[in-house]
Amino acid sequence: MNILTLNKIAKCGTDRFPAGYTCADAVEAPDAIMVRSAAMHDMEFAANTVAIARAGAGVNNIPLDKCTEQGIVVFNTPGANANAVKELVLCGLFLSSRRIPAAMDWCKTLKGEGANVSKLVEKGKSQFVGPEIMGKTLGVIGLGAIGAKVANAAVALGMDVVGFDAFLSAEAAASLNSDIKIVDSLEAVYAAADYISLHLPCNDSTKGMINADTFAKMKDGVRILNFARGELVDNASVIEALSSGKAAAYVTDFPTDEQIGVDGVVALPHLGASTPESEDNCAVMAADELTAYLEKGEIINSVNAPAMRLGALNGKRVCVLHTDACISAVMAAMEGCTANVTTASRKGVSYTVADMSCDCVVEKLNAVEGVYRVRVIG
Repeated sequence: MNILTLNKIAKCGTDRFPAGYTCADAVEAPDAIMVRSAAMHDMEFAANTVAIARAGAGVNNIPLDKCTEQGIVVFNTPGANANAVKELVLCGLFLSSRRIPAAMDWCKTLKGEGANVSKLVEKGKSQFVGPEIMGKTLGVIGLGAIGAKVANAAVALGMDVVGFDAFLSAEAAASLNSDIKIVDSLEAVYAAADYISLHLPCNDSTKGMINADTFAKMKDGVRILNFARGELVDNASVIEALSSGKAAAYVTDFPTDEQIGVDGVVALPHLGASTPESEDNCAVMAADELTAYLEKGEIINSVNAPAMRLGALNGKRVCVLHTDACISAVMAAMEGCTANVTTASRKGVSYTVADMSCDCVVEKLNAVEGVYRVRVIG
């Protein structure tokens, strides 16, 4: 198997591939691809490329629809970088409250003042006064792997926490501190929160969700923390909110040219997952996902295909990625040639796996309209 790496991937991850795998940044016709932040929307994929693993959570850099149509399963690594991002969000809370970046910059201007530095410090420090976070309310929008950790940590720091997630999983709900108040609308978060931390993907329904209309529903002096995706916050609206005093601070890991240098903006260069521990965790998880899929057809943490846990491979296994609409035709094509059929579906995409006893099934499956890819393992 050939694995193409589009970014530097931690060695502890690439070393996990079985013997006989080639994993490098110059591989032709790869069977699978590992990526972090490289843009893939303009890439042409080889006919034999069957999987892409993103060593991270967001997949905005990957053309999901195109991959699905070409039968390429896309994986991410949810939770692998959650602690790293959580720690930076907590740092952002303090940076937004105590005007620490501005105070540090001001201290640099005192260089050369000699014995007067201590007097100037005492005289000038009042301009950097900021509130404590204890007793304040943090609104967490999105309670997945990262949001849940942020919410729990904020409770431990003495904050009141309100959370909203339109798709809160049972697993995520069980991980939350009982003191966290789950609300049923974004408006409830906006009305209650002194600080708002965003932890949700950017899509058609969330792009620009923090805008002039939503700022109007928030408390005066609200502080926004964005360590999810820059496009969640409307650029002009946050600058206007900071200028008017509606917002006291905007901490972002995704600064724009317009935001840089604006009073109240704390701009960081996408440092959320930039820790050696996070990079190792993501690389290991991505490699394990690819190995499980390539070796036995198992799908874990895919963003464009249904999950499927499978046992050890015994003989030949046929794996079919297809639309929901053609499930009957797929089953008919398999009849008499396969056993132990398992199928799963997610958002219009189905995955059907079976033990194969006859090679003729492959030709029949490839002839079914709506089948994206047929793979034979073993």
